[in-house]
Amino acid sequence: MDAPSALDGDKSPAESADQSAHSKACGVDLDAQWPVEVFGSLRFFLMKLSEMRTVLNVRGIQLTKSLGQNFLHDANHLQRIVSAAELTSADKVLEIGPGLGPLTDLLLAQAGEVLAIEMDARLVAVLRERFNSKSTIHNPNLELLHDDALEFIRRERRDWRGWKLVSNLPYSVASPILVELAQSPQGPERMVVTLQLEVAQRLMAGADDDHYGVLSLLVQLDYEPRDWFRIPATCFFPSPDVDSACVTLVRRAMPLLAEEHRRAFVKIVKRGFSQRRKMMMKLLKADWPLARLESAFAELNISPQTRAEKVSLELFARLAALLEARPEQT
Repeated sequence: MDAPSALDGDKSPAESADQSAHSKACGVDLDAQWPVEVFGSLRFFLMKLSEMRTVLNVRGIQLTKSLGQNFLHDANHLQRIVSAAELTSADKVLEIGPGLGPLTDLLLAQAGEVLAIEMDARLVAVLRERFNSKSTIHNPNLELLHDDALEFIRRERRDWRGWKLVSNLPYSVASPILVELAQSPQGPERMVVTLQLEVAQRLMAGADDDHYGVLSLLVQLDYEPRDWFRIPATCFFPSPDVDSACVTLVRRAMPLLAEEHRRAFVKIVKRGFSQRRKMMMKLLKADWPLARLESAFAELNISPQTRAEKVSLELFARLAALLEARPEQT
């Protein structure tokens, strides 16, 4: 059906042109027809760029770069994020950094429960007013917390199994949040996250890729990268300096490594990539006896001259298990 006229409101020609330019840069045509089954009550879900600016200006809110506050305003990409999450009414969703709530709207329309954690008290006030207002969708299944999400995850130690993380993550804390959740034995079943393109490339990378490194391995040990799509910087307000990407990560059904060997895995990975251009065995001598390393490398057919960037996730996991299982050698 045709998009409702409420999308444009009473915008001036200049505002309409501005919105149109941003939309086309993001790959969206506001004059296109949107299927009702995709967006449901479209007029409630879309927060236009002009509306974001108005809310921020009226309240005198200046966004903070150090908090990674860049809000995705593009309807097409917001819907692609939600579609990647494969939500049902039985799902529980964790959203970190909801900002002004455009993604929250879509999550509430499809999931059974949403826990949104926002660090900025000014934005929490906006969200509380917005979701308690009779003029917007009110959903009792929304729990909004004013908290530091990274500290909350470390402090609460919740069982996130059965949950899905669906978030436009603040750039400043995206990597530590993902590692924290990925390394939890009770992590979410799926993580659909928007972050800087460079970080997304690291999450998707495999051995012998320039982006392959510590983040790739710490997350991929328990999560399989499934898909990703690029989001231009112009789709955000304010526009960041770089493009972003949305990545889908799905928890592995079978663990690659036993719990008792995980500490060794983390140590090997961090030590091995501490100096990328050096041979891994030489670096690992700081933590294990040379004879022990030589024996394990030979069994796994890893050359002593190999650098960490050439070693696959599976070989890192097997190396950790071998080094932990062997009796001490000197």
